[in-house]
This record gives sequence, structure tokens and C-alpha cells, in this order.
Amino acid sequence: MKLNLKIWRQKDAKSKGSMMNYTIDGIDGDMSFLEMMDVLNEDLINKDEEPVEFDHDCREGICGSCSLQINGEPHGPDRAVTTCQLHMRKFNDGDTIVIEPFRAKAFPVIKDLIVDRTSFDRIQQAGGFISVNTSGNTQDANAIPIAKEKADDAFYSAACIGCGACVAACKNASAMLFTSAKISQYALLPQGQVEATERVQNMVRQMDLEGFGNCTNTGACEVECPKGISLENIARMNREYLSATLKG
Repeated sequence: MKLNLKIWRQKDAKSKGSMMNYTIDGIDGDMSFLEMMDVLNEDLINKDEEPVEFDHDCREGICGSCSLQINGEPHGPDRAVTTCQLHMRKFNDGDTIVIEPFRAKAFPVIKDLIVDRTSFDRIQQAGGFISVNTSGNTQDANAIPIAKEKADDAFYSAACIGCGACVAACKNASAMLFTSAKISQYALLPQGQVEATERVQNMVRQMDLEGFGNCTNTGACEVECPKGISLENIARMNREYLSATLKG
């Protein structure tokens, strides 16, 4: 395939960015989107031009670092996949593909297509943990009865990889799906009850401090999430927050 690429280029966080046009040829449909980017960068390097910076790590749909806005969609036109799992057969010969970083005040651009998502880390640090008694009298976690439905819901919530697609898909750049998933995975389990009241208040407070917007109730976050994190988590977070507020 021969493709026309419109890619956001930005030298650093303080510089003004712009869209640059590139033409690439010989792209196989079985290539992943990131392999296509590798081919482009190899071509740019051979021409003594600066390659396009983009984030990636595992390339197995686990780490979430490969987050790109592709033709206006987080992770591109496929569903339930990260950018590294998106294949070029989703595009046609002669297509124009627009590639941008995730757009959000809380995700400032570092360079080109790489954004700073450490705001997510700070939200987790605000409450994403449980107390552990290291006195030697701890109860084996496997010995604590947990209803299978709750265990499954906690597992599905914990599947969130923190890629930020929910933020990029939301017109308010809300992080409520991410935050609620991290709250839910503990709220559903007995081990997470000790900090339950403080956790939801601290994590929501940090989310607001980072500059994320409010939920729009449109559901775009769930649709674009590569792990299919449910909107039910946001409802659960709202209930947890209300309960914590009433407890004072």
C-alpha cells in the first residue's frame, strides 16, 4: 500500500507544533501500525531527517504506552485493541492517515506523538493501595471468601492498562473511567475496605487537581477503551464517593 501520512510534529513541550505530510510506500496489510511507523522512521533516517518520536514498549497490548490518536480515534478504527495491535489491513491503498498525540490539558506533549501521562500515576499514588500488616499474622488472601461475581468485576476493573484512551475520547478530557476502574478493583474486595473512604476521596481530589474534566455521560470512553472497561465503574465510584462524603 501507498499511504499519505499527516503527523503532528512538535520539538518539545514549549515549542509550537504543526502537521507534517509524509508519503510511504510498500506497506503490507499484515504490518502493525507501529511497524508502519518504524518503516517511516527508517526512511527518514536514511534521508538524514529526524524520525518521528512515538511511545511504545511491549507491543503486546499490555502496557498501554503506544497511545496514538489515529484519524480522530484513540488507537485507531479497530475496537478492543491498542495501537500496537492495530493492523494496516484496516486501511486502504491511497488512504490519508492523520496521526496525533492524545489531546488533554493533563497530558502535555513531550515531543511529537509522546505525551506525559504521569498524572495517572499520581492519581493511583493518591489511593491505589491497601494496608498490609507485616506482623506475621496476616490472613492468606486465598482464605477470604469472595463472591465470584464480585471477584470477576474486580478483575475486569483491574484490566485497565492506563493508556488514556478514555481521556482522549472524551470531549471534556475526563479521567473518570480510569479513576473509577482503579477505585473499583479495591472497593469490590474485602482487602480494600480499610482505606475505602479515604481512597475514593483522595483519588477523585487528585484527578481534579490534575486538570481532567467532568464526565460527559456520552459513553465514548467505554467504546474506545482497548480493554472494554465498563461505565458501571463510574457509577460505582459515584456511589463510593457519596458514601464517603456522608461518613465525613
